[in-house]
Amino acid sequence: MNLSIIIPLLNEQESLPELHQWIVKVMTTHQYSYEVIFIDDGSTDDSWTIIEKLSHENPNVKGIRFMRNFGKSQALHAGFAKAQGDVIITMDADLQDSPDEIPDLYNMIVNQNFDLVSGWKKKRYDNAVTKNLPSKLFNWAARKTSGVHLNDFNCGLKAYKKVVIKNIEVSGEMHRYIPVLAKNAGFAKIGEKVVIHQARKYGESKFGISRFINGFLDLITIWFLSKYGKRPMHLFGALGVVMFIIGFLSTFLIIGIKLLKLFAFHQQTILVAQNPLFYIALTAMIIGSQLFLAGFLGEIILRTKNNEERYKIANEVNL
Repeated sequence: MNLSIIIPLLNEQESLPELHQWIVKVMTTHQYSYEVIFIDDGSTDDSWTIIEKLSHENPNVKGIRFMRNFGKSQALHAGFAKAQGDVIITMDADLQDSPDEIPDLYNMIVNQNFDLVSGWKKKRYDNAVTKNLPSKLFNWAARKTSGVHLNDFNCGLKAYKKVVIKNIEVSGEMHRYIPVLAKNAGFAKIGEKVVIHQARKYGESKFGISRFINGFLDLITIWFLSKYGKRPMHLFGALGVVMFIIGFLSTFLIIGIKLLKLFAFHQQTILVAQNPLFYIALTAMIIGSQLFLAGFLGEIILRTKNNEERYKIANEVNL
C-alpha cells in the first residue's frame, strides 16, 4: 500500500464528505493504493454516521471511534497503530489542509528519502493576534529548545516513513512534537515543505489560546524526557549530591570557625544553632536528600511502570 492518510477529527460532519471526495480524486489521479483512517475523537454530532456511510461506499475508508474525547495525540496513536501504508500522511479534517499537497509530500519521502516532512503554513488565514503571534513565539521556543529547525511545528499536515510512526510513542499532548520525538528516536532527515493554508469553511476551531500554554509546558516536558527520561537519577541524583555537599561543607565551616574562635583565639562565640548559615546548610542537606530520593523513585517507577490503556475504542469499521 502506498499511502495511509490518518485524519483525527472532532465534530466535523459538514467537511467530511467534501474532504473524502477531494482525497479520492487525488488518489485516483495519481493511481495510489491507499487507505483513509478517520479517528472520531468523541464527536457529538453526526461525524461517525458519515464515516460509516463513507466506509460502505469506499472500502479504502476506515474508521475508529473513541468512547469520548481523549485528545489529538491519542487519536494519532490509534491511527499509527493501524496504518499499513509505506508513507503515512496526517492531516486535519477541517479542509484547512489541502489533499493536493499529498503527492509532493509522498515524493519527498519516497524519492528524496526524508524520514519525515512537516508542512509549513507560511501564509495563514488565522487571527494575527490570538493565533499567529503566539504560534510564532511557540515555534521559536521549540526550535531553540529541541534543535529541530522547523518553522511550523503545529501544522497537522505531515508525511512520515512507516518505520518512523512505528517507532515513536505519541502520548499526552505531544502531537506538536512528533518531529522532536522522531529526532530523539534516531530519524535525522527531517524536512519541511511550504503548504497551502485554507480558510476554515465550516464550524469553528476546536483549539483556544490555552493550546499555546499547554504547548510550552509540553516543550519543557519533552526537553526533560529527551535528556533524562531514561535516566532520571542522572539529573536528580547529581543535583542532590551537589546540594548535600554544599550543606555538609557549610556545616563543617560553621563548626570549624566556632572551634577556631574558642581554642585558638579564646573568644566567646554564639551557638551553632544561632548562626544563620546553619539553617542554610541544614536546608541544603534536606533538599539534597529529597532530590536524591526523587531520582531513586524515578528509576523505580521507570522499571516497574505498566503501559496502561490511554483511550477506549467504541467502534471500528473496515479494520
